[in-house]
Amino acid sequence: MIAFNIFKWIGDLFTNILFLPFNYLRTDLAVQSGGWWTSNIVNWIFLVVLLVLLWYWMKESRKFLKEGTED
Repeated sequence: MIAFNIFKWIGDLFTNILFLPFNYLRTDLAVQSGGWWTSNIVNWIFLVVLLVLLWYWMKESRKFLKEGTED
């Protein structure tokens, strides 16, 4: 019974507290601003961060490849 309560608390934590900003973006902001773009702004931010990190990684990889120290 204790384990069940722990998992129930974890589920409540995620659904009622941690996902509130995403629920706001999904429902209220999409209706107010009227757009797919505004409701998916978090995804676009993650995509930009991913592309910047990929660019940095490729730049460093090219540097090590030129030096011959990739191992």
